[in-house]
Amino acid sequence: MNILVLNCGSSSVKYKLIEIKANKVLAEGGIEKIGLPDAFIKFKFGNEKIQQDLDINDHVGAIKSILDNLTSKEYGCIKDFKEIDAVGHRVVHGGEKFNKSVLINDEVIAKIKECYGIAPLHNPVNMAGIDAINEVLPEVPQVGVFDTAFHQTMPAKSYMYALPYKYYAEDGVRRYGFHGTSHRYVSQRVCEFLGVEPKGKKIITCHVGNGGSITAVKDGKSVDTSMGLTPTEGLMMGTRCGDVDPGALIFLMDKHNLSSKDMLNMVNKESGLAGVSGVSSDMREITAAAKQGNEKAILSLEMYEQRITKYVGAFAAEMGGVDIIVFTGGVGEHQSSTRANVCKPLRFMGVEIDDAANDANNGDEGIISTPNSAVKVVVIPTDEEYMIAKDTEAIIEGREP
Repeated sequence: MNILVLNCGSSSVKYKLIEIKANKVLAEGGIEKIGLPDAFIKFKFGNEKIQQDLDINDHVGAIKSILDNLTSKEYGCIKDFKEIDAVGHRVVHGGEKFNKSVLINDEVIAKIKECYGIAPLHNPVNMAGIDAINEVLPEVPQVGVFDTAFHQTMPAKSYMYALPYKYYAEDGVRRYGFHGTSHRYVSQRVCEFLGVEPKGKKIITCHVGNGGSITAVKDGKSVDTSMGLTPTEGLMMGTRCGDVDPGALIFLMDKHNLSSKDMLNMVNKESGLAGVSGVSSDMREITAAAKQGNEKAILSLEMYEQRITKYVGAFAAEMGGVDIIVFTGGVGEHQSSTRANVCKPLRFMGVEIDDAANDANNGDEGIISTPNSAVKVVVIPTDEEYMIAKDTEAIIEGREP
């Protein structure tokens, strides 16, 4: 079964074609700058990375270009569109409407659109990908896999904000959480890797990269997570501020006459590592600057790591302990210094890092704690596309995802 996985952004589409029974990636790539004169597609072909200019105005044009590439004589891996059995879409926000992946139909589309109000930047462009497939491949079944679905098992005490209750009842303002597909994948995969059952295990999954979130997983289910109504809450990120006193934001709005749009831009695009360091949102550039003695770069790294430690400690307390800590995401998989610095203050919980194993691990599945550590610390590379493809396969075959 060949499944095309799509992740549609406002001006981009990432894709991966997976032969799911063989767990084989047939093709992967992405289109960027949709609607702009310098739009392009980039993809892997053998050991080569190829980039080609495109003339496309919208997501329909982008999807057509992807399909043309998949079936081209020069770079294609399939002969005909009919070899695509299903399409799996990443949909960012499912609100309280979806607690699992679903087959997309008119009712599901209506519910995705009902979430536009709480996800105005994400759901409309996810919907554009669904509409594009409906236009180009109308007979092919589509599945929606929601970032928020895994977190729908959180109890009310975890997802409610201490605001007047009417704002939850009338407007749906609550914690939803994100990166759910990644947290679900790595929390399941680490149990397989260690040869243990999820039931009875307390796991903290740290998806840290340019965006980042942490989830408390008990008995295989999410019980709390760091992101909230939007992906801005929680950890310090590349350009997002994470947790901040709402009073500080109101103070700045009043003092500098900032609009809500100005504030959204500041907390999402001008803050985090980039805002504090003044260097970049890229961890590699900040680390290099820190090594050269840049004080703001050093401070930004210390803040970034401390906030991860704080959430791990909080979630361990909330669950009454922790058996496994998982690192994933761009930074979690590849930055050994971040993993070491995050775990150092956790020694009181029995966390012991094997420095040699940690330093040697650059994105491979592996244990980085010592044999004597009371908590297993493990690196598990995330694979959201595989999870989307597996859910799509299950739904197409009539099984529970």
